[in-house]
Amino acid sequence: MCSCVRSSRALSPVLLPRLLLPQTGYRLAGRSLWTTPHCMAVSGDSQLLPLPSQARVVICGGGVVGSSVAYHLAKMGWTDIVLLEQGRLGAGTTRLCAGIVSVAKPLSIECQMANYSNSLYQQLEEQTRVKTGYVNTGSLCLAQNQDRFISLKRLASRLKVMGISCNIIKPKEIAKLHPLVNIHDLVGALHLPADAVVSPPDVNHALAVAAAGHGVQILERTTVQQVLVEKGQVLAVETDRGSIECEYFVNCAGQWAYELGQASEMKVSIPLHGCEHFYLLTKPLRETLQPNMPVVLDMDGRIYARPWQGGLLSGGFEKNPKPIFTEGRNQLEIQNMQEDWDHFEPMLSALLRRMPGLESAEILQLVNCPESFTPDMRCLMGETPGVSGYYVLAGMNSSGLALAGGAGKYLAEWMTYGYPTANVWPLDVKRFGNLQSSRTFLRHRVMEVVPLLYELKVPRWDFQTGRQLRTSPLYDRLDTQGARWMEKHGFERPKYFVPPGKDLLSLDQSKTFYKPDWFDIVGAEVKCCKEAVCVIDMSSFTKFELTSTKDQALDLLQHLCANDLDVPVGHIVHTGMLNERGGYENDCSVVRLSKNSFFIISPTDQQVHCWSWIKKHMPSDPHLHLEDVSWKYTALNLIGPRAMDVLAELSYVSMTPDHFPSMFCKEMSVGYANGIRVMSMTHTGEPGFMLYIPIEYALHVYNEVMSVGQKYGIRNAGYYALRSLRIEKFFAFWGQDLDTFTTPLECGREFRVKFDKDTDFLGREALMQQRQDGVSRRFVMLVLEDHDTELDLWPWWGEPIYCNGQLAGATTSSAYSYTLERHVCLGFVSPPPGPDGLPTPITPDFINRGDYEVDIAGQRYPAKAKLYPFSSLFTQQKRRKDEMELSNLHGK
Repeated sequence: MCSCVRSSRALSPVLLPRLLLPQTGYRLAGRSLWTTPHCMAVSGDSQLLPLPSQARVVICGGGVVGSSVAYHLAKMGWTDIVLLEQGRLGAGTTRLCAGIVSVAKPLSIECQMANYSNSLYQQLEEQTRVKTGYVNTGSLCLAQNQDRFISLKRLASRLKVMGISCNIIKPKEIAKLHPLVNIHDLVGALHLPADAVVSPPDVNHALAVAAAGHGVQILERTTVQQVLVEKGQVLAVETDRGSIECEYFVNCAGQWAYELGQASEMKVSIPLHGCEHFYLLTKPLRETLQPNMPVVLDMDGRIYARPWQGGLLSGGFEKNPKPIFTEGRNQLEIQNMQEDWDHFEPMLSALLRRMPGLESAEILQLVNCPESFTPDMRCLMGETPGVSGYYVLAGMNSSGLALAGGAGKYLAEWMTYGYPTANVWPLDVKRFGNLQSSRTFLRHRVMEVVPLLYELKVPRWDFQTGRQLRTSPLYDRLDTQGARWMEKHGFERPKYFVPPGKDLLSLDQSKTFYKPDWFDIVGAEVKCCKEAVCVIDMSSFTKFELTSTKDQALDLLQHLCANDLDVPVGHIVHTGMLNERGGYENDCSVVRLSKNSFFIISPTDQQVHCWSWIKKHMPSDPHLHLEDVSWKYTALNLIGPRAMDVLAELSYVSMTPDHFPSMFCKEMSVGYANGIRVMSMTHTGEPGFMLYIPIEYALHVYNEVMSVGQKYGIRNAGYYALRSLRIEKFFAFWGQDLDTFTTPLECGREFRVKFDKDTDFLGREALMQQRQDGVSRRFVMLVLEDHDTELDLWPWWGEPIYCNGQLAGATTSSAYSYTLERHVCLGFVSPPPGPDGLPTPITPDFINRGDYEVDIAGQRYPAKAKLYPFSSLFTQQKRRKDEMELSNLHGK
């Protein structure tokens, strides 16, 4: 191994391999590598093409991501598109990309993107006559232990739902597919036969040629300095060669996307950070490695390897990454950074353990190139909050090539139709706020993120860096009482509370796909919620106040919300904010505080998205005011039958349903504190109250509640108990069960849609049409049968659902129900398409009489499907109402 390293250092001169040559239309060794696309200014020209004075859209970044956006926009009929590159086209990170196109991604939307990219790159050569180096190699995801093998089986189940070919194989089959792989410590692998490798600069070139063929102007040697904004709308792009007026701007600047966002007239938050990324190249092996030899992804060894010109290209994601600052936007092109063999040595050792036959291989070069990473390992895409017309596609987390095709397509759809054709919320730039733009936060987080790309991620793992950023006033008090924390949108939330005497360390480090160590702890919290009273700190929820001088606030909410907000003061309305397709942009509770004042409560991660959605539809009226008051209130959820006794003692007011009806809000005193907004709801279906407390009173109210509650058996509880309670009550949550494509009719919430209200709300027409045609999918509750909680793998989310042996849908969330003593999964199911291939309306018979199974890592468990919760706390009237609603969807 050491001799390999020494021999690589002795190579002189080090030859830059053909894969990495800037194959972008420049003259090397006196010959042109390819024909310059029409409308493209290249360095070989005696004079740069003139800068247009205006365009409809300006795209910054001529790498594979920016070129993909330009190509897809042009393909969708857009004209007046200008693509600007500060250096030479494709001479950024794209030039040094490893060239692997694999669908082995953690999120379903990423799998879809990579699958589309694969198909696109395969067709580009035929479309453009530009060779892209596309080779269908397939790939092998190796497992060195059972937990990794389980994670690969779970991935295989999800891929099959999407129609992507894959197979779980044994070690002997691995050896047949790739004879260099040492199989002695492997338990199996996932084989993805359709995966491929390409030459990234050539793919970039092909996309540019195709885009230019559709009329896109591509200008190199043109640096974007800032984006000019007027009244929250993109106005123009200022470059070192002049300004271009435009309606839309797309930031595909990769490494420099963050700086470009900060340099704009109105700062745009694009949270990503650069990090060094290493891979080595070998000379051709003695027994030349065939070009179609499978790519190897050994995530337990933290390495990947692909065939390259008869030799091998191999890199990885180390445990101790080297973050870099990317202040140098004056560096026009990405250069190979300094070699660091000592840093790469663990990955080289892992490669030689996995492929011992490489001991005699001669190393050509160690490549060190920058990559940009985001705080949660997911790329950033979509329209930025605060600036209309400013879009971003960046932060690709070393998967830029694999995702670029699909991501470019979805972003082009987003800009064209106002929405992409798939649910991209997990990648939406609005999942972050300005709070994640701290340089220190990003630098620390990227050091955790890079190792996590290949780390085994069991369900409900948490980031360790960037924590305690946003905390409730009760954080320290809860922490000393054994709270274990999770983070959501930068906010610390309690998962559960470890009782005295428990081993705290083992609980923090427990990782499993099976029954977790916190099972009994959460069970005790759930039991207390059912029988006595629990307190859950839910301060992280997003909270807005909408006020006006006259009816402007009501009129806006009536337009945005599907339910009727013209209710008496003090009433609480659960409602969805829908888009024109009838899908959920937000799911919220709205309290009418006064005639012209409303309190809006939304999920934690909706803070930026919901704000943007409301602002987008707000008229420009100085008498209408929206304020984010999330930081002003601490929220305590008192759940349980004794909650009313606790509050009655503290307020000297009767809290019985007769005096304090359900879904009602009163401002009252609790202890010595006044101005507390007490609401008779719990977000779980259990009896109880939400208390919204001005933060200066938070500690006092909490202490009083805990003190008085002692006689009623009060205890703290966390979000894991909340999840179990809400799932067994069949409560859907936005971002998990509901998304921008889910309508109220599909999830059994037609009773929250007021079709007869006077105002024509957003999405009404689409829902009317759906009610007439019938829904083709339905949100159901599945209770697992013949599933051993102690011994069997647990369902978590994303498991395929089968009905009568045919794929019918997938789970969206799940939890163990301590009441039913079984696992409960929530998800959507659809009947098979009709003879014409079109969706068919779903019937009650399909749900009630079907034989259902849930696939957990390849093993199917029978399940009972229901349209209403099993709990006896729900009345027969409620059950009849749900059944009647389903019947109404089909013409009754």
